[in-house]
Amino acid sequence: MKKMLSLLLASALTVSMLAGCGGGNDTPAADNADSEGEGKKVYKVCNLVNGNLGDKSFFDSAEAGLQELKAAGRIEYDKAIEMGGTTEDEVKWEGMLEEVSASGEYDLIIVGTYQMPEYLKNVSENYPDQKYLIYDDTTYVLPNVVNVNYKQNDLGYLVGTFAAAMTTETGVEGINEDAVVGFVGGVDSPVINDFLYGFLLGAQAVNPDIKVDTRYTNSYVDPAKGKELAESMINDNNCDIIWGVAGNSGNGAVEAAMETGKAYFIGVDSDQEVTLPAEQAAITLTSGLKNIDKSLVWIFDEWDAGREHWGEHILLGMKEDGIGIVTDKNYDKMVPDSVKEKVNAAIEAVASGEIVVPTAIGDESNAVVELRESMKP
Repeated sequence: MKKMLSLLLASALTVSMLAGCGGGNDTPAADNADSEGEGKKVYKVCNLVNGNLGDKSFFDSAEAGLQELKAAGRIEYDKAIEMGGTTEDEVKWEGMLEEVSASGEYDLIIVGTYQMPEYLKNVSENYPDQKYLIYDDTTYVLPNVVNVNYKQNDLGYLVGTFAAAMTTETGVEGINEDAVVGFVGGVDSPVINDFLYGFLLGAQAVNPDIKVDTRYTNSYVDPAKGKELAESMINDNNCDIIWGVAGNSGNGAVEAAMETGKAYFIGVDSDQEVTLPAEQAAITLTSGLKNIDKSLVWIFDEWDAGREHWGEHILLGMKEDGIGIVTDKNYDKMVPDSVKEKVNAAIEAVASGEIVVPTAIGDESNAVVELRESMKP
């Protein structure tokens, strides 16, 4: 009896979760016309979140983009299926992906980030006619999957421009006279060094003599190490601006900046000013952004235009609104106009192609390593 009750409850939970993605219409949404009568497809979409909404980061951003598409009448969508983000929850991620794929109800199934590619590979190979999208991952090239990624080298250039311009503004409390900024990276790897390459070049474009103290935590879940490295940067080399590109490890850098009272922090991927505790948020001047929401809208723009990208890795930059930099809140209130002008000029130059930022990914020349070493304090 207990076993039967458990099965019934599990079945009810699955039905409830599946109802979250596509609404209650049994008619495939691809057969519908849009609300303006232009005859465009209205796609039925499912968004699987290997965590929960409310993260103020990638999951919320993806949800915002999908709700925007829904409001425009371009997709049939209710809300994300939140699968939970604990170790205990992880065992059901692949099963839920299998469930929604087997249903055959959706024109597109969306997942995201580095935890999902293995599950997506396993399931997508069993459903070759189902279309999938994964954002912020490049692990596999699969014929029925589009991988949406972001030009972190271009993003680094914008942040480097900002950091180098800001570190010369001695009229701002906490900015010292030394032109030294810091980069706390995760693992010394092509992806992290792609951020770094742009950061170094953007900083150098503002000030050829600037120094960049680059260090790696060798972990993405060790804020104590990030804090230790940042404290050394601040106390030993007079860094007053530090960019954390190391996941939770990078957040240790903002702790060091706050506790020493001698430096400011720059966030990464999402707007960290809205996710950090109040005292840490107060010294977070900006964040480099990966715009998951805008990238999803871009994909549907492409799809509607007949440009499909299944089996491709797509890299989105400034031109496509795939990346950006936070320009409100602390940035708006605390950053001098002269710095904003330099950042705006960099944004325009990168978006137009006037400035082409090289990438560390696939570069066997080790140019980023040479540049990194040459710019150390």
